[in-house]
Amino acid sequence: MRTPVFGVALALAAASLTGPAQAQPPTTQVQVWVTTPDRAELLHERAPLAFRSTSDGASDRTTITVDPRTTYQTMDGFGASITDSSADVLYRLSPADREQTMRSLFDPRQGIGVSFLRQPVGSSDFTAAAEHYTYDDVPAGRTDFELRHFSIAHDERQVLPLLRRAKQLNPQLKVMATPWSPPAWMKTGDSLVGGRLKDDPKVYDAYARYLVKFVQAYTRAGVPVDFLSIQNEPQNRKPSAYPGTDLPVRQEAAVITALGPLLQKVSPRTKILGYDHNWTTHPGDIASTPPGEDPETDYPYKLLRTSAAKWIAGTAYHCYSGDPSKQTDLHNAFPSKGIWFTECSGSHGPNDTPPQIFRGTLTWHARTLMLGTTRNWAKSVVNWNIALDSTGGPHLGGCDTCTGLVTLQPDGTVSTDAEYYTIGHLSKFVKPGAVRIASTSYGTTGWNGQLMSAAFRNPDGTTALLVHNENDEPRSFAVALGDETFEYELPGGSIATFTWGRTAAAAPQQLTPQGAAASVNGADAGLLIDADGSTVWQSKTAQAPGQWVQVDLGKAQTFRQVALDSGGNIGDYAHGHTVAVSNDGTSWRTVATGTSSSQLTTVELPPTRARYIRVTQNGSAGNWWSLADLRVYR
Repeated sequence: MRTPVFGVALALAAASLTGPAQAQPPTTQVQVWVTTPDRAELLHERAPLAFRSTSDGASDRTTITVDPRTTYQTMDGFGASITDSSADVLYRLSPADREQTMRSLFDPRQGIGVSFLRQPVGSSDFTAAAEHYTYDDVPAGRTDFELRHFSIAHDERQVLPLLRRAKQLNPQLKVMATPWSPPAWMKTGDSLVGGRLKDDPKVYDAYARYLVKFVQAYTRAGVPVDFLSIQNEPQNRKPSAYPGTDLPVRQEAAVITALGPLLQKVSPRTKILGYDHNWTTHPGDIASTPPGEDPETDYPYKLLRTSAAKWIAGTAYHCYSGDPSKQTDLHNAFPSKGIWFTECSGSHGPNDTPPQIFRGTLTWHARTLMLGTTRNWAKSVVNWNIALDSTGGPHLGGCDTCTGLVTLQPDGTVSTDAEYYTIGHLSKFVKPGAVRIASTSYGTTGWNGQLMSAAFRNPDGTTALLVHNENDEPRSFAVALGDETFEYELPGGSIATFTWGRTAAAAPQQLTPQGAAASVNGADAGLLIDADGSTVWQSKTAQAPGQWVQVDLGKAQTFRQVALDSGGNIGDYAHGHTVAVSNDGTSWRTVATGTSSSQLTTVELPPTRARYIRVTQNGSAGNWWSLADLRVYR
């Protein structure tokens, strides 16, 4: 019997993503797509708007400043995993409906253009098979060091055909591969569930060759592997009835040392990623550490200090413990190594209603993954299953409350979940090769009710700005790009992607101050120059004439602008100000005075050369003086 056709949710989602939206917009026009947590709008294209000149007056709203001259990481893509379970779900559909679902996921025009897939090497908890498997299983007690029994025949039935179709629909798609377990004969305990890799150089070599054979087999099957990690969650020592391996740093380093040269010869495109686990070591993983052993809570740091690091492109992270700021910590310690975010699943309580699940997942993923990981150097944002059924399966052990990007409902229809939209707001508009550029952001991954943002410049020169309103109430704001701006309002909890083409808007270069001071609340003065709009310096006393803040550029430099950004603290701007400069921090000369009635005050100066800049506020008000950032531009 033919599977019923698509449900309204997926049909409308696909329909709303077609048409002229992909055309490059005119220079001054801004296109807008919005998703709301009540599902009233789902990647809905709203009426376009236009930039206007800031010479017409500054906005009195919180202002997100986009700075294309300040750049960060290059993006590889956004997506999920076609697990064995996802493949099973997609193959329950008729060929026509499966094709429509694949288009809604991977087609950049008719769908959201998923551009990154992380594929299990063998079985994970999300498998539709009756038993867990690898590509070289032999009876208990036997070994296969020659890998004569190696075969990817299991994947040829459903997984690989879907991967090939995905790459046809989006030729820019990148593929990562991750094993949940080596073959059991390589492990202590002779089981895929738990245990360790045997501490034997012959086993390390065999495992390295196993992974190389997988890469070669997938390449021959039409799915080249761009990234490869060695072990999913190497500190998860007690997986719940699904494949997993305790792989200490020394063993992961040993495998990579054997793997690197082999992979370089047969597949130089394939980059090795280390760790592939949580932002911080989960308390349960610490508690399960064998007696007398180091819990290795600094696992990625230790790994990148080993000699194997020369083969490692960077580190992969998951979301189940800690927060994305740990990615920046690692980046600062190893700036030449990349960061990839590779797994997170939406989940829910047993009594949560569908509206609760959608709202909670959408808003958490928006602030934590969509924006939190990308603002912390992630080159990818990858969820877990791309498709599941309404029971959250099929699965064999592991998570029983996970959700996918799309869900097969009992009546045979396919619905789109919150992750479809959080990934879609990225993957449809931020293309592989895009570079993240600076944008001010005032929200936090822990939720503070403010506006979060991230901005990207695509290879074709277009810009995508993502904004999330963390508050439950509508929030108004402005976006500033050089000497152009526009204003907008977003419903509570919603996500928006704004796109525009190449623009001639002036974009001054930002300087990086080396220090800061303040006449009141000087202890927190460093918050003025941390380039983080969610951390705010505040006077913590009523505004009074004579209060000042200053920054030290480290050496005398020439600048033309000083921006005083009060962020989301409405009304806490200095109503009057004086800007003075100095080369020695003692003798000062005034270069500008003025008044303001806006959250972002940009003080224009003649070309001025100095080391120190002091801003004194001249007004009196009952509210505090707040500055999310003080920025200086050349």
